[in-house]
Amino acid sequence: MKKITNLLLVALFFVSATVLAQTQISGSVVDETGEPLPGASVVEKATTNGTSTNFDGEFKLNVKGTSGTLVVSFVGYKDKQVAFNGAGNVGTIQLQPSDNVLEEVVIKGLIDVAKDRETPVAVSTIKAAEIQEKLGSQEFPEILNTTPSVYATKSGGGFGDARINIRGFSQENIAVLINGVPVNDMENGRVFWSNWAGLSDVTTAMQVQRGLGSSKLAISSVGGTINIITKTTDKKEGGSVLASYGNDNYLKTLATYSTGKNENGFAASFLFSRTAGDGYVNGTEFEGYNYFVGLGWEINEDHDLQFMLTGAPQTHNQRTTSFFNMATLADYRRLGNRYNYNHGFLNGEQFNWRKNFYHKPVTSLNWNWDIDEESSLSASAYVSFGRGGGTGDIGRLGGNFASSSRFRDPSTGLVLWDEIANSNSGQGGTFSNGFTYNNVVDPSTGLYIVNDDELRSTDIPAGLERRNGAIRRASINSHNWYGLLANYNRKLNDEFTLDFGVDVRSYTGIHYRRIDNLLGADGYRDNDNINQPLNVLTTEYSSDLSSLWNVFKSTDDEEKINYHNDGNVRWFGGFTQLEYNNGEGITAFLQGGLSNQGFQRVDYFNYLDTDPAQTTEWVNLWGGNIKGGINWNINEEHNVFANGGYYSKQPFFDAVFLNFRNDINEAVTNEKVLGLELGYGFKTERFNLNANLYRTQWKDRFVTAGFENQTTGDRGTAQLNGVTQTHMGVELESTYKITEDVTLFGMVSINDWEFSGTATGNAFDNDNQTQIGSVNVNLDGVKVGDAAQSTARLGVEIRPWKGFKVDYSQRFVDRLYSAFTLEDSFSSGIDGVAEPAIKLPGYALSDLGFSYKWNFNEETNESVSFRLNINNLFDEEYIAESRTNIAAEPGDETFRGVNTRNKVFFGFGTTWNFSVRYSF
Repeated sequence: MKKITNLLLVALFFVSATVLAQTQISGSVVDETGEPLPGASVVEKATTNGTSTNFDGEFKLNVKGTSGTLVVSFVGYKDKQVAFNGAGNVGTIQLQPSDNVLEEVVIKGLIDVAKDRETPVAVSTIKAAEIQEKLGSQEFPEILNTTPSVYATKSGGGFGDARINIRGFSQENIAVLINGVPVNDMENGRVFWSNWAGLSDVTTAMQVQRGLGSSKLAISSVGGTINIITKTTDKKEGGSVLASYGNDNYLKTLATYSTGKNENGFAASFLFSRTAGDGYVNGTEFEGYNYFVGLGWEINEDHDLQFMLTGAPQTHNQRTTSFFNMATLADYRRLGNRYNYNHGFLNGEQFNWRKNFYHKPVTSLNWNWDIDEESSLSASAYVSFGRGGGTGDIGRLGGNFASSSRFRDPSTGLVLWDEIANSNSGQGGTFSNGFTYNNVVDPSTGLYIVNDDELRSTDIPAGLERRNGAIRRASINSHNWYGLLANYNRKLNDEFTLDFGVDVRSYTGIHYRRIDNLLGADGYRDNDNINQPLNVLTTEYSSDLSSLWNVFKSTDDEEKINYHNDGNVRWFGGFTQLEYNNGEGITAFLQGGLSNQGFQRVDYFNYLDTDPAQTTEWVNLWGGNIKGGINWNINEEHNVFANGGYYSKQPFFDAVFLNFRNDINEAVTNEKVLGLELGYGFKTERFNLNANLYRTQWKDRFVTAGFENQTTGDRGTAQLNGVTQTHMGVELESTYKITEDVTLFGMVSINDWEFSGTATGNAFDNDNQTQIGSVNVNLDGVKVGDAAQSTARLGVEIRPWKGFKVDYSQRFVDRLYSAFTLEDSFSSGIDGVAEPAIKLPGYALSDLGFSYKWNFNEETNESVSFRLNINNLFDEEYIAESRTNIAAEPGDETFRGVNTRNKVFFGFGTTWNFSVRYSF
């Protein structure tokens, strides 16, 4: 017993000695404006002993000695070393924006992040804390609505279906980069945010550079560049769990964990989340997952490797954005703003014409080499396999489009799915206004077959009617994408720094349609494959979430209908940049980039397998850009800058191969972009103001527009050449810190965006891709639509007591015009003048948020945080976009001056979201 007592005393002595030897250091970390930086890293120098700041930027850390140095860091800011001598508070530590924002980021030399008062571009930066707090259940691009000249909407309202415009340019013409890697589709430039539904969980910072931007890559950042910087492998051990609930059964759960860096320099970070709900719009149920794996190895002081894998498999029902399959304003006034034109019930369960399903994991391996004090090399090899697509209708019932209103219940607007299934299966379907239709047995197969929409009675067995049914098809848009980026940085002297690098990509897009649901029929007869005419197919393929996880599965054996083609794109680019900084307030850059983009099309349906024309030759187009800018910090308060650039931009894939065939456009030409910008900044301890004046002209554009031939009634898409757009405007953004606890935010942008020139081209049926008309139309003076040309915002943040924050924002939108469409007399080939885009009513939206964070263990920074978001607080009713431009004439029914025959989307009413996060 005595021995045990002595051992306990010895143990107690050593424990006491260890505790007494520790010194507790406290303090707070703020940014350049004095705002707290939650999540900033505070590490005892030359050790792995560290912590993170809490909600208010405060920290406490037990250190082993009585004196030493703290290293304080935060993404986007310069590291700062702070000496301590004995226990106590080291005070407020203010971090300054970093010359190298990539210090803690995945790929250091490849991310072009603008630096405050240095890089001469118009820029807005949103930090991870703001994204985690204020995004809530909104779509990821919507967090950018607080910045000038940005217009983001939920579009149809399905999960991940949001879209964004910057300075009036659609997201096809906005460069989106994730850790420096371009993610815009290489065929058409599009970004589908549903593929990136988990980005908000793994984003460390997001920066919007309006205009040509500062990216070194030869990319088409016509409207702007969105730089999204994701998590890297966290060097500190810890994690968090989150649960979030909102309107319409929105439920999100998330867990993260990081091992911290061990003595060998290894670290690992993991994230997994699930999001699901019914959707605000009727019939838009969704379910999605997100995963992130980060592995890091600091080999030595000169080399480090980072591996990243992230993906977000998801499936969601949609309210289509198709020009034709949309509800009219009159439908919404009758059936409510949540009405879904594609929604109904099949066998008692919800069913929708439109359903999106996709999984696009991205993996990268990044290497950073500090060669010496003056030079470094960064490289990233990445690969992405995308699998999935979207569903829709194909076929006709008694000669009528399956999307016609006669196949909906007149009182509820719901699609009569059971009646369509009865019709397809020979039981007889009864529809609106007493219309009935019944399929008959195909004598050659003994089955109830739905025929290709374009089949004539002479093409099919005797006794069968033309256009005798409709099924749900899936349009598959899968891809295989490989890339390599490398950048060499050399500091030439105290004033000049030189970068140059390469950007190599290879992309194959796989496009076809398959049967998703036969809706009671036994099979579908396809006549679009010249190699298998009148082919009867019976296999239904799943579009459920469970079918998405394996992105390596082959698509070769799937039965295909309607069309089947591959789009091959290869890219080789070189770039260079020279930066100047005299150390006395003058900075400048000059960039140049050159790229060769090769296009090849393989068409398996329109050409015989033995026909060499099935595969085109490579069409190689050169493009490039040159741009530069200069910034002058007049003094500590004032700075001015200017930039300009010229792009020769290769057109998208569909401009190279016309008519949805292997017809090479011999007259294809590059699009030309000229951008100019002036800026001014004013900065004091409490007040910041940034102002920009810009002009961008885009010539020789290739665009598509919704088309309806009024003579024949055929509907589809027009492909137009020779379009010119001119965009100009003024932008202001400001922050005013009234007190340490009250901050005001302001933003205003006033723009003028117009088309000009004469557009010519042909129009094609969307389903069978046959020509249905031609166009020759004058666009002079037509407003560029789909984005508000005037926006403003007023916001306030109040911290009434420690750990608690209230924020309120009021956003104003005006001069919003309808999307550009083609119809009326000139649609059938007659020369004409485009109808002016209609102006939609302006609106104002209010958002309110409450945050509270409770640190219940100051030493370990263990905490619980709560957040409540209420969006559109006053339930404002507003039209977010219109796909048609039907002007109001005397006697027409209108809503706030808008003809109710227009096809529109209303924005969401009041929505809310509440979350709880536990961090350890």
